[in-house]
Amino acid sequence: MVAVQKDYWYFLVLMMQLCFLKGSVQMKARESKVKLQDGMILDCLCPWTGQLIMVSWTKKPLSQPVAVYHPQYGTNFESTYDGRVEFLKTTAMDGSIAIMNVTEGDIGQYHCSLQSYPQGSWTKDTFVEKAAINTTFSIQPDTKLVAAENDNLTITCDLVHNGDIYKVSIEKVDAEMGTSTIIATCQMLQDGVELSEFNSRGQVNCSDAMEVSLHLTNIIQEDGGLYRCNFSTDTGVQSTTVLLTTLPVQDFRSLHHMLYVYIGGGLVGVALLMILLLTWLNRMKRKREDYRIKLHPAKRQKENILDDMGKWKYQPHE
Repeated sequence: MVAVQKDYWYFLVLMMQLCFLKGSVQMKARESKVKLQDGMILDCLCPWTGQLIMVSWTKKPLSQPVAVYHPQYGTNFESTYDGRVEFLKTTAMDGSIAIMNVTEGDIGQYHCSLQSYPQGSWTKDTFVEKAAINTTFSIQPDTKLVAAENDNLTITCDLVHNGDIYKVSIEKVDAEMGTSTIIATCQMLQDGVELSEFNSRGQVNCSDAMEVSLHLTNIIQEDGGLYRCNFSTDTGVQSTTVLLTTLPVQDFRSLHHMLYVYIGGGLVGVALLMILLLTWLNRMKRKREDYRIKLHPAKRQKENILDDMGKWKYQPHE
């Protein structure tokens, strides 16, 4: 039933597109190329001003439906792209999309068709090519966390941004395979925040301020790895990464034991330095006292008299 509804929806959109194109101006932008990578952005930013009627994305050569956006009816995605594609909508005439959790099956030619009023149709083709070097390994985490197995931990997605954040997704990146798996998305709607979860591992919370957190209980070894938070903002997609390292309970206790040893050794070293410093200060103080006593005026006068008497006693007679 769902498939029939989607087919009908796409058919309705196609008919609307054909009816709209009749008698309207058609403009095709220059083709562009994008390297296959997670979170890649396929641009479809129309330079015209006017009213956006509809945006549709297809993949050639069979014109396979990918995604459709309509200001009134919302978005719809083909089943293989559902949960992996999002419309950026940075401006009123922006039909660009971002694709996550990519595979080599996403390589190919994509066609964007943007319908506007009163100008007409604006289209663009984008070629997604396989990257020569997998850049996933070069990802440097913004935050590093360590947790023991069977422990609890919360991973928080937070971005310092002055503009509006209308969607946040959290995913786990497989560095070896160069892919990622979406855990959940949090999207701002007119009637509130909508949370969509795609993975049963952990509990996801989403606040009205678009702050997303993943709470893991009874952590297992497989929970370790690189997590990425993608923020869809009015200026584009921004990401932050968190590296979680999971340790067996024994190793974690050993780590704590070594930490205590280092801290204890540091405290003992500081105490020894303080003792040596106080001993040195006391010695310097005693030396200054002896020096002041030696230079006292009365004692200096007595020493001068004795010196004069010694000189007079041993003075030779003429």
